Amino acid sequence: MLEDHVRTGAYFDAITNPLNAPCFAGKVVLDVGAGSGILALFAARAGARKVYAVEATPMARHARALVEANGFGDVVEVIQGTVESVTLPEKVDVIVSEWMGYLLVRESMLDSVLAARDAWLKPGGSLWPSHARLWLAPARSHLAAARSAEFAASMAGWGGFQGEVDARYGVDVSALAPAFRAEQRLYYQETSAWADVSPSDLLGPPACIAEFDLGTVTKAELEAPLRGAFRLPLEAEEGAGAGAGGGDKQPPASLCVDAFVGWFDVTFAGSPAAPAPHEVVLTTAPDEGGATHWGQQVFPLSPPVRGAPGDALAGAITITRRSDNHRLMSVGLEWGVEGGSALAKAAGGVRKAVFQVE
Repeated sequence: MLEDHVRTGAYFDAITNPLNAPCFAGKVVLDVGAGSGILALFAARAGARKVYAVEATPMARHARALVEANGFGDVVEVIQGTVESVTLPEKVDVIVSEWMGYLLVRESMLDSVLAARDAWLKPGGSLWPSHARLWLAPARSHLAAARSAEFAASMAGWGGFQGEVDARYGVDVSALAPAFRAEQRLYYQETSAWADVSPSDLLGPPACIAEFDLGTVTKAELEAPLRGAFRLPLEAEEGAGAGAGGGDKQPPASLCVDAFVGWFDVTFAGSPAAPAPHEVVLTTAPDEGGATHWGQQVFPLSPPVRGAPGDALAGAITITRRSDNHRLMSVGLEWGVEGGSALAKAAGGVRKAVFQVE
């Protein structure tokens, strides 16, 4: 994660930019889930009077070494333990944390940040980042076809295995076939995938499906299913349809949507009582320069959705914590094609799918 310079650079810019000095100079800071301690060091460099770096794992030992090696042992105190269990000697002015997971809320670490906020943040204090948004867009992707082919190959392999076991050992394993098929379908067709999506693969602008003010959102709101509606206009890429030699070919009459793509951004804006003069946005959107370590989450559609430029995919998303592991999620999607094209009229009713985010 330290090598992810989009991620680390955004925190560095937000915390150490001279314009934001009033937000940190002389302040008491809490770093939740400090890891290596890099954010605590940024806060100390920005002039914090005291920084409490709380890390639950043995990584705390390395954070102490890093703090001492950089000459901030008198400012940064590394505390090993969960933020829910530790006791600080004072309230804090600022909470910094890198809590975001895949599709923003995987891992549920935001729960710990909110626990720290409610227990230790002074009235008017600020969280860095302060706001977060979730985005969804239509895209073309080879992933859906590849996974469908892998699923078919897996099932063909099962057929050969079943026949071989019967021939060699006289054991009929066909009773296991439905469970095997369900397992393979879950893996190949009902689980999202990390991907580095190119902006050119998006087939229209994204929709914001959820946003959070970290100063006010509650743990109960996070634990409840997250629901959002979307309308995603389909657009042909500029220049699409032109031949290799250029020319003035018309844009394609149809667009094939193979996947939904999700990502997030967070904003460092301070708080109403202590706003950041220099706001910074850390985005994980598709970028020609490559993905952050979060990448994007791709939800493959099989069969794909067809529409024409000017149509739109309209639907809803529901993100639910998994009952077997609250750090993982299930994402329910439903959608239909709206528009006046023949493809939209032929698309039929609403389609639904549920994906696991591992």
